[in-house]
Formats: sequence, C-alpha cells, structure tokens
Amino acid sequence: MKTTWFVALTCALALTAAAQTTTGAAEKGKTVVSSNGSRLGTVYRVGPDGSAQIIIDGKLVTIPASTLSSVDGKLTTSLSKSEVLALR
Repeated sequence: MKTTWFVALTCALALTAAAQTTTGAAEKGKTVVSSNGSRLGTVYRVGPDGSAQIIIDGKLVTIPASTLSSVDGKLTTSLSKSEVLALR
C-alpha cells in the first residue's frame, strides 16, 4: 500500500513538472527576443496553447508556443524577426 501511494505521488509530481516545462515560458509582460537576440516586443497576451501574442509594427502577431523557450532567462523564439513579421 505504501509503495502504491509513493508511485502515485511521484507520477503526479512528474506530470506537474512536465506541464510547467511545456506550458511555455510565455508570460504577459515578458520581452520576446528573436533567435539572434534582437528584441521583438512584449507579450501582450498568452494563448491557451502557450503561444505568445506581441504587437510588432502596429500589428498583433501570434508566435507559436512550439518556437518559444527560455534561454538565459529570456523568452526566446527560434524564429528570426523577418519570420515573425511574416506571421502577420
């Protein structure tokens, strides 16, 4: 019985940690930088899928969550600025 409880608790903690990792680093107010380190904009809204919406050149652009990661504490997209602009 104790082993079952321990396994269940371990699985629950692992799922929570995985969810925190995969639900992205996107948070409202964080600055998004491109793959080469240039500033793109500030997260205006976070989509339900973890995507980040920013306003760039007066347009609302959604950056897919699959391209976002935290690099050295910065929210970074694997896309270049021109690729982000093409998402408009």
